[in-house]
Amino acid sequence: MKIITTPDPRLREKSEKVSTIDDEVLDVIAKMRKLSLDWEAEHPYELSAAMAAPQMGVLKRIIIVRDDMEDKNKATFTALINPVVIKAEGKVKSDYEGCLSVPSVYGMVPRPSKVRVKAKLEDGTEVRIKATDELARTLLHEIDHLDGILFIDHIRDKKDAFYKMNNKGDLEPADYEKEIANNTKLWGEE
Repeated sequence: MKIITTPDPRLREKSEKVSTIDDEVLDVIAKMRKLSLDWEAEHPYELSAAMAAPQMGVLKRIIIVRDDMEDKNKATFTALINPVVIKAEGKVKSDYEGCLSVPSVYGMVPRPSKVRVKAKLEDGTEVRIKATDELARTLLHEIDHLDGILFIDHIRDKKDAFYKMNNKGDLEPADYEKEIANNTKLWGEE
């Protein structure tokens, strides 16, 4: 398995609810963890914070979220099955987002600063999560994937909102007209 990228049409499809947490689902989760860490190993300046099953072409409502987003050496993830946003609230803040499936492009994405999510863990336990700031943003980003939505879809002011990473790991403004607007691969257009 590999991480799929735009314009793969599976990234724009709605995922199916997981009815039973069986060996197949657990295998998908294990592969997601491995792919996330493999991707991270190839991108020294970046951290794989989370991933959704559709990003490897599996249209199931499964996401993984890194347990510690501050320490790249702590590479454990919690799997959330059938996550549902119960409530998104708080001040809407714009911040940088990138995506394993939208290579080399980052954007300033507005999102609510608080979210409540309901999901199941790998052992079937139902959990409710109250998240703020970076974790809220990450959960909303990944749950969007389950509905075929990419972070680029949330960017309204496209002229000043896109960035590319330079070879030192710093984000620099990207020329929207030159690098982004004409990139049909990014938008999934033929």
